[in-house]
Amino acid sequence: MLLKKAGSSAGGDSRTGPLIGHIPPTSPHESYDLKPRLKQQLLAEFFGTAALLCAVIGSGIMAERLSDGNLGVALLANSLATVFALYVLIEVLGPISGAHFNPLVTLVMWLKRPPAQTTPWQVAIFFIASQLLGAVAGAWLAHAMFDLSVLQFSSKVRTGGGQWLAEAVATAGLILVVLRAPPAKASALVACYIGAAYWFTASTSFANPAAVLGRMLSDSFAGIAPASAPGFVLAQAAGALAGVVLHRMLGVQQAPAPL
Repeated sequence: MLLKKAGSSAGGDSRTGPLIGHIPPTSPHESYDLKPRLKQQLLAEFFGTAALLCAVIGSGIMAERLSDGNLGVALLANSLATVFALYVLIEVLGPISGAHFNPLVTLVMWLKRPPAQTTPWQVAIFFIASQLLGAVAGAWLAHAMFDLSVLQFSSKVRTGGGQWLAEAVATAGLILVVLRAPPAKASALVACYIGAAYWFTASTSFANPAAVLGRMLSDSFAGIAPASAPGFVLAQAAGALAGVVLHRMLGVQQAPAPL
């Protein structure tokens, strides 16, 4: 979820809060090498995705150990940890990279920019690569902290029409929130939506191909079997498209009329 501080300048007014979905512009006259600013943004995407997956997987491991087989309690603990971590990461890293942590959000925000302001496609590819690498690193870090085998694959099967539909719904809602959240409330709205979608979707709301990759590499409470991953990613892509379509159907956001 790319974020920046909204305002009249690139840095913006910090009082307005972060704006989900911003990809920093790049001059068409610049070469596409890794300039210092881009390196910082890629590091923020890598670290943020790693931290998010570490929180998701690590809290799942801890919850499973402490819940004594009560799956409801384990899911509650897992979802709360995810919500808190996501909110903090968006607030902290948003001003640097925009805090996507999600390849679909990166693609949506890159495609929606006006032609005159389009960021080179290489930047989006670098962002996505950083997110995927971060997801792997986050899974491995969670395993290491709990003295588990670092290298593993999940055996948890998550498949079927209901699961795929749930992922499409979860991702559509996430994209809609990202595109329409008021700047000052974006961090909280995204985190709250993900927390809610944990509970109202059958899939517990992955809504993120990078999350699928990281959780595929963890045979834990939050895992997903490699064979189940392609169905989830395809459903998420369809959901992202649906979210964009719904956003456009709702029209341009306008400030409410004064009373």
